[in-house]
Amino acid sequence: MAELVLSSADQGVLTLTFNRPDRLNAWTDAMGRCYFDLLQEAEEDPNVRAIVVTGAGKGFCSGADFQTLSALQAGTYDETPDPRPNTFPTTIAKPIIAAVNGACAGLGVVHALACDLIFTAEDAKWTTAFPRRGLIAEYGLSWILPRLMGQQRAMDILLSGRVFTGAEAYELGLANRSVPGDALLATAQEYARELAIHSSPASMAIIKRQVWNDWNVTLEESAKTATQEMLASFNRPDFAEGVASFLERRLPNFPPL
Repeated sequence: MAELVLSSADQGVLTLTFNRPDRLNAWTDAMGRCYFDLLQEAEEDPNVRAIVVTGAGKGFCSGADFQTLSALQAGTYDETPDPRPNTFPTTIAKPIIAAVNGACAGLGVVHALACDLIFTAEDAKWTTAFPRRGLIAEYGLSWILPRLMGQQRAMDILLSGRVFTGAEAYELGLANRSVPGDALLATAQEYARELAIHSSPASMAIIKRQVWNDWNVTLEESAKTATQEMLASFNRPDFAEGVASFLERRLPNFPPL
């Protein structure tokens, strides 16, 4: 199962690569289980401080595998699905950067947007595809897309199922950066290394939780929780190290998560 997602680590950055290039990394329960297992292992590994997710070959993830869809339609699908939801990456206490290198369709869009940041190749092909397959906005996309890009833009890409490029994904607000394809992975990994070197793992974990959780609360509730988290941060070694490294003009040496 491990070969379905490749894993490599360097300088605090773990790179996970969906590895079904002959199928444009179409999603299967087996690949998803492997991916989520590797994310869980990364969360528990003190040497991993940031994660980059990309795809092998010409695709990031072209959506659900058609063999799976055909089996579901025929009523012959018998694999037990992973109990972890497709939003599972949002619960991992380390930053996850999607490097969308190519085809990103349907469920692939879901898994890109479940990451914390998105870097995309300018010429990557994006599409929600759902209405063109007789499907609906799956796995919370009707919730997350309007918040990222506004209701009218979300309606456009959801209702039409049209194909758009990574460059347009950036213009629409879906991606943090749009870069030439041959520079994509290095750009995402370099950003991840910056996080690994300069940002406190504890701070990143709490900030990630704040951002994802605060979508459901009022400003007053968010501010109250932030005050509690701020007071707690004063007692962590990360705060002392952050101040000391700044005053001493050196790189910080934050403890692992």
